[in-house]
Amino acid sequence: MKVAVEVVDAADLMPKDGQGSANPFVEVEFEGQRQRTQTKAKDLSPAWNETLLFNVADPALIPHRTIDVCVYHERSRSASLLGGGGGRHHPNFLGRVRVSGVSVALSAAEAQVQRFPLEKRGIFSHIRGDIALRAYALPDAFSSSAAAAAAPAPVEPAPFVGDPALVDAKKVKKKTKSPSAVAPDEPRVFYSIPASGATGGGVPPAPVMSVASVAHARPEPPPGAVVHVRPPAMARPGPEFGLVETAPPLASRLGYRGRDKISSTYDLVEQMRYLYVNVVKARDLPTMDVTGALDPYVEVKLGNYKGTTKHLEKNPNPVWRQVFAFSRDRIQSSQLEVVVKDKDLVKDDFVGRLVFDLVDVPLRVPPDSPLAPQWYRLEDKKGDKLTRGELMLAVWMGTQADEAFPDAWHSDAHSVGLDALANTRSKVYFSPKLVYLRVQAIEAQDLVPSDKSRPPNVVLKVQLGHQLRRTRPVAGSVNPSWGEELMFVASEPFDEPLVFTVEDRVAANKDEPLARLLLPVSAAYRRTDHNKAVESRWYNLAKPTAPKEEAVDGEKKEKFSSKIHLRLYLEMGYHVLDESTHYSSDLQPASKQLRKPSIGILELGILSARNLIPMKAKDGRTTDAYCVAKYGSKWVRTRTLLDTLTPQWNEQYTWEVFDPCTVITVAVFDNCHVTGHKDDVKDQRIGKVRIRLSTLEANRVYTHFYPLLVLQPSGLKKTGELHLAVRFTCTAWVSMVTLYGKPLLPKMHYVQPISVLHMDYLRHQAMVIVSTRLSRAEPPLRREVVEYMLDVDSHMWSLRRSKANFHRTTSLFSGVATIGKWFNGIRNWRNPMTTILVHVLFLILVCYPELILPTIFLYLFAIGIWNYQFRPRHPQHMDTKLSHAEAALPDELDEEFDTFPTSKAMDVVRMRYDRLRSVGGRMQTVVGDLATQGERVQAILSWRDPRATTIFVMLSLIVAVFLYVTPFQVVVVLIGLFLLRHPKLRSKAPSVPFNFYRRLPAKSDMLL
Repeated sequence: MKVAVEVVDAADLMPKDGQGSANPFVEVEFEGQRQRTQTKAKDLSPAWNETLLFNVADPALIPHRTIDVCVYHERSRSASLLGGGGGRHHPNFLGRVRVSGVSVALSAAEAQVQRFPLEKRGIFSHIRGDIALRAYALPDAFSSSAAAAAAPAPVEPAPFVGDPALVDAKKVKKKTKSPSAVAPDEPRVFYSIPASGATGGGVPPAPVMSVASVAHARPEPPPGAVVHVRPPAMARPGPEFGLVETAPPLASRLGYRGRDKISSTYDLVEQMRYLYVNVVKARDLPTMDVTGALDPYVEVKLGNYKGTTKHLEKNPNPVWRQVFAFSRDRIQSSQLEVVVKDKDLVKDDFVGRLVFDLVDVPLRVPPDSPLAPQWYRLEDKKGDKLTRGELMLAVWMGTQADEAFPDAWHSDAHSVGLDALANTRSKVYFSPKLVYLRVQAIEAQDLVPSDKSRPPNVVLKVQLGHQLRRTRPVAGSVNPSWGEELMFVASEPFDEPLVFTVEDRVAANKDEPLARLLLPVSAAYRRTDHNKAVESRWYNLAKPTAPKEEAVDGEKKEKFSSKIHLRLYLEMGYHVLDESTHYSSDLQPASKQLRKPSIGILELGILSARNLIPMKAKDGRTTDAYCVAKYGSKWVRTRTLLDTLTPQWNEQYTWEVFDPCTVITVAVFDNCHVTGHKDDVKDQRIGKVRIRLSTLEANRVYTHFYPLLVLQPSGLKKTGELHLAVRFTCTAWVSMVTLYGKPLLPKMHYVQPISVLHMDYLRHQAMVIVSTRLSRAEPPLRREVVEYMLDVDSHMWSLRRSKANFHRTTSLFSGVATIGKWFNGIRNWRNPMTTILVHVLFLILVCYPELILPTIFLYLFAIGIWNYQFRPRHPQHMDTKLSHAEAALPDELDEEFDTFPTSKAMDVVRMRYDRLRSVGGRMQTVVGDLATQGERVQAILSWRDPRATTIFVMLSLIVAVFLYVTPFQVVVVLIGLFLLRHPKLRSKAPSVPFNFYRRLPAKSDMLL
């Protein structure tokens, strides 16, 4: 099998010859094989159209390989053309691209030309431009036939003497003497095949061979090691759940080439043309019925697509103000027909029509002003003007950047009724502003119990919307004192009142109200500084049977009344968490005065999706997909594309960024409310993607296909791939760098911290408030969508997550284990030279201790610089192996998706309980072992074992005296040499200190 890499062209390269130009050529390396193209003289936008073939020993490893493509400037080009310059000069670097093997297509028919921006080789490199490549796999049977078709006439390979891109004879002879090179009698020659292929009987292109090609080419594997892959059974090379990098023709990637007005704001999506028809109103329409009434509506026809406005009863001068959008890619007619009809019971009557030729439709692109609608006289079916009736409308050709795009009726939703049309439109939502409300219940006075024969047991119940909290009961007094603090989540505009109810606990589950108080949340003090003390107030309580007006605090007619002592204030310095703290998208405090300025802009282009699974197969449909993205308080929803498995949205959205250590969440759903379904039907999940901004390079455009993964009781399922373009632009570099030294959350979270359990409760209440508020919008962002985006059920028990977190914890100690193995190898003298060098370095550091810290930090610096070349090239995405999603057992997944409380049978619950006891027993053993080790340390000086403590105390005295009379450096040298002594001088039995430590007593024998 072979891999073909077609080098098409490059654009806007960096000049390197000192004359504003360059002599570029491309060098491609794959699995140790290196080939190059011809050199294009004096060309900053060269076109090669050459195909380079590489041998593949194991096709299954292609997804794990990388194709390195480097562009160089040939410095000796001009000298060789003039006949001078005997020596070969090192070429100048113009940029490089690393293409993942996942992007290799199955065949040439499936391969698409992708344009990649050239990357730097180092921090100080000056690189610009991009390169177009095309990579695909070729089985052995097809590669030979492709080569034969590309070169129909055999030509003896003969190198050109004057071309520096060809071989140097002396260097070839020297390199062929090495064992890894090819035999001299069978020279390896790599042919550059034009992308278009040779046609007719023309002269085929001359073969191209370079020194690098001979040096890095590997001999053909033996016939027994060749893996033959049948073409019909070929599967896409690459992991099923991996990330696929793409290079769509976006304005942000093309630079200034191909730019237009749309690229100023919509440069992360592909431009889509639409025919817009704005039907405004009509006047003086002729009546068609005998009764003289007219129920007009407008029908817009374009080929097979038809859009209809609402009909207005008995109105000869109707006003519609409705916009229709027809995708230019689906236009099947050259004329647009606008028909005005009269709604009737049997058959609608024809009133008049207008016909527009699409050739004459003007083009409008923002920021141009909207096109002004005009009056048009209606025509009859023959094309003659009517005496009465005019229609005001505007017709233009625009893009998705048009202001009318979000609210327009789209041709891909032609089968949706007017009532369900609102559920298909793209909208932007904002979460309500959330604030923590702190209520301090101090005391109450002069309560009047209903039953005076027994002492009251007083409880204060506080309710805000769906949130309900209670204080502890105080028994035996009509003047109870609680001194408790309760916290709630309040949302602006604070419509719901705060209800206080003083109750007498008569029985275990029976409370009798004694008094009531209603307070508006807006009456609470807004606290931004924790140092400011908030004054408490006494409020008059009303009878529990009093109307709502009397329950509000105010002047009472009674001479004596019950009172309650409260302190209320809104905590404006906290950030109300409505997401998980591990992948939160907003960390700003509630008060605008405490917020910091933005540091950048996040731009997201939702391009398309592919290979979606049909979610409505039972209904005879495929999928009605739409996307939802959430970052900070801003939610965006794309339009719904009906009945398609490959939707093309091409919508772009922008957010302000206040902290780079945040996460944006994008999810895909199937709309179940476009075909007349009931409101209780839920939109189905298709998949979700999270992208952390701190892992993105600034000002770089990331375009990838992200796998959409859904974990179901039946197992992990891939539901499709989502194509996104992401760019993070930093506008304040100094502020962004200083943020890494500041706390993640606002200051109030650290000055007056909230407990973890209380924070989880408040986070759940915030999620409920956000989902309730967004579900009341029009069109609604439904509750199941908001809960999926906010991960409401992330705190539930999952054996799969527990295993994943355990392996994450153990992997943290892998570095320590690696260092231990390395040190053990040094001690055992496995590599004598390395051990001697460690001895020398150890002695130097002991003699010059001031070099220890500089050496450590210099070593860390060197490691960081070395790892720069291995930095991640793609954004992070859902890792199925890290999540243990692929290895999860069916019963574990069934338990994870179980309801709370459980709805399973008793036998299943008993089995899972026993399994949980087994897991808990192992954890109990580990925790007990850790406690045992710590107790042995405490037992050294506790005299629990008097002999062990005596030995340690006397040994401590001897060591103290020895250290007083011996220089510290000598002690360190002796200890180091003792630890690094040769294995012949070391016993395999445990050391004396270890044996002494193991014999120390612990408290494990004191447990019952």
